[in-house]
Amino acid sequence: MALVTPLSPEHDLETKALAEFFNETLGFCPNSVLTMQRRPAISKAFINLNKAVMANEGRVTSALKRMIAWVSSNATGCRYCQAHAIRAAERYGAEQEQLDNIWEYRTHPAFSDAERAALDFSLAASQVPNAVNAEIKDRLYKHWDEGEIVEMLGVISLFGYLNRWNDSMGTDIEEGAVESGNKYLGKHGYEVGKHDGSQY
Repeated sequence: MALVTPLSPEHDLETKALAEFFNETLGFCPNSVLTMQRRPAISKAFINLNKAVMANEGRVTSALKRMIAWVSSNATGCRYCQAHAIRAAERYGAEQEQLDNIWEYRTHPAFSDAERAALDFSLAASQVPNAVNAEIKDRLYKHWDEGEIVEMLGVISLFGYLNRWNDSMGTDIEEGAVESGNKYLGKHGYEVGKHDGSQY
């Protein structure tokens, strides 16, 4: 059982309407949002921020944004967000070889140098203490413009919020997310951990 029980999707109709966004990204409304709606201003602000951050503005594709989210969530250890991010990457057309080899993004040929720079930025920005340095900046600027870097950091920051929310809540993970986590992350020992309903 999570720290706070999610409410029915019918609890707040404004949140429900905004949450239709997640039917595209995940195929379901996440339990994290159903918990946030205990304070509807938070759930509505979060969904609108999520939509703005994840909007496809060009070269930082929807699939790459979800892989950035996965690297960030992996760095912080949030199993809930790892599974959601890899599921959304799949749904947004990430290449099968990238999904199968996300753990080896630094060396696997399925990833370009530009993608590696973005994913290394995600890893460095998600660490405590923060590890973004001049080398990370130089690599980013070889491949990306400043607007694209802002998009990437928006994803990293959004998942900083989600990682803390879901790991602190012990949010119960949905079946679809478990399936994706096992499919793409299982060979590296993926487990749902505290998100199996037994945390509290």
